[in-house]
Amino acid sequence: MHGRLKVKTSEEQAEAKRLEREQKLKLYQSATQAVFQKRQAGELDESVLELTSQILGANPDFATLWNCRREVLQQLETQKSPEELAALVKAELGFLESCLRVNPKSYGTWHHRCWLLGRLPEPNWARELELCARFLEVDERNFHCWDYRRFVATQAAVPPAEELAFTDSLITRNFSNYSSWHYRSCLLPQLHPQPDSGPQGRLPEDVLLKELELVQNAFFTDPNDQSAWFYHRWLLGRADPQDALRCLHVSRDEACLTVSFSRPLLVGSRTEILLLMVDDSPLIVEWRTPDGRNRPSHVWGAPFNHLLFPQAARRAGAGTPPRTSSYSGVSCQWRSPQCCSLSWNPVRSCRSWSLRINVRPHSVRVCSHSPLREPLSSVALRGQQEGLRRVEAEEDPGEILLFPALSSGCLLTIILLMRALDPLLYEKETLQYFQTLKAVDPMRAAYLDDLRSKFLLENSVLKMEYAEVRVLHLAHKDLTVLCHLEQLLLVTHLDLSHNRLRTLPPALAALRCLEVLQASDNAIESLDGVTNLPRLQELLLCNNRLQQPAALQPLASCPRLVLLNLQGNPLCQAMGILEHLAELLPSVGSILT
Repeated sequence: MHGRLKVKTSEEQAEAKRLEREQKLKLYQSATQAVFQKRQAGELDESVLELTSQILGANPDFATLWNCRREVLQQLETQKSPEELAALVKAELGFLESCLRVNPKSYGTWHHRCWLLGRLPEPNWARELELCARFLEVDERNFHCWDYRRFVATQAAVPPAEELAFTDSLITRNFSNYSSWHYRSCLLPQLHPQPDSGPQGRLPEDVLLKELELVQNAFFTDPNDQSAWFYHRWLLGRADPQDALRCLHVSRDEACLTVSFSRPLLVGSRTEILLLMVDDSPLIVEWRTPDGRNRPSHVWGAPFNHLLFPQAARRAGAGTPPRTSSYSGVSCQWRSPQCCSLSWNPVRSCRSWSLRINVRPHSVRVCSHSPLREPLSSVALRGQQEGLRRVEAEEDPGEILLFPALSSGCLLTIILLMRALDPLLYEKETLQYFQTLKAVDPMRAAYLDDLRSKFLLENSVLKMEYAEVRVLHLAHKDLTVLCHLEQLLLVTHLDLSHNRLRTLPPALAALRCLEVLQASDNAIESLDGVTNLPRLQELLLCNNRLQQPAALQPLASCPRLVLLNLQGNPLCQAMGILEHLAELLPSVGSILT
């Protein structure tokens, strides 16, 4: 047996690796402790750079140590000569590149390189572009490197056309490149700015046609890859979004004016100002969102004083002609008790609208065109209808599963196109495609259920608006989420029964005219969204999952609630529940358990 090499057993190998790891850990912890001690003592010298280099060379994701290096470099800037400082920066750039070879997706390393280059008087941006090209050659989908390249290109003022050509080369090499597609969406609006269009506005039709051809090549190469489908969706949405006043509601009973807009506003910010005017004089009011959070919201309301009406009436009767004024933001101007005008001049688009309405004895309401149908660019619609006709020619939607080109991205795009062309005409087909899509992509079933719920609610709102009614029936639609509640400002009756809702969202507070809410036979566990509904009288919550009486506390903020049906909820089994609820909600006349 002598003279023969002894082979280690697997147990011996594992033990040796364990001891090696322990030794490395001790050195790692010792160096880290030494860095922190020096930092606490204010000893920011080159020894700290040496210690942090030992640690970051093995683990570049230690963010605190990058902060230490920045503190040291800032200190040395005041102590070193220009030649010494240049040598130090060159060494630091080399060290950073070695760290990126250890982990090319290290947030801290890329950030530190941005910081370092930003402090140099004359950075070599060409070298940095070459560095990005090398790392993207290894992994063209490294979004950390893409972010850094966008930073470098901006600092170096690289023409957008050159960067677009760079994305061409990488997309040609590998279509599955989210970062490269995304970069194109940033560059194209810069290369082809359109008059009266924002940075995310429309593109010229010839450019869109070329991009559509490029992305369609990606579809045929790999129809299951999602990146090209995302970019295709961006191309189809290049029509300018329209700002609009959605609805104005004035209630004398609640002495409150409520305004609904097509996009969320943050009232009180520098760009969004709402003014309530009485005979050309501004009235100081407190604008707030219905849910009281005062965050960006589609709906804002303000209380007013009833005494303003007689005063305005006397002035109007005296023959004083109403005057109009121009304001930045939104202005609500009372001209007389019989007339109100509302104008909005959003700063970002420099457009304005004006509505004149007659005030009824108790309330007034005005609604504009529904914004639920988002426009597509004209070139995006061209040819899409013919494609949909070919898709509709399938006798059985289930057969789509046998056609490999119709991937989950393709199916979702078909659904979105149908909704853009005519959501009500294609409603049945859309629901069928959702069933097929869930079979193709079961991992995203919950997302698809929520998206389906959103589209169903949009269709219901459109039908309600066309019928000019204020009652909305959403029962038995298998809804999992509620969207676009800001569109329901004037709804008086809402039926949400027999769905799969787990909560009623805070946006429900936008329903300022709601009188009856039916939400029985869901899975509701919380009522946090049922707050500050000034006209709510009846609330039906049978067969839900309300566990504790405390869940009903938000209902105390609904002053007119007289009927509450809780039958079939777990909380009804508690002893003395009626007495408890009567104490919790003293103004509710009838509580059924």
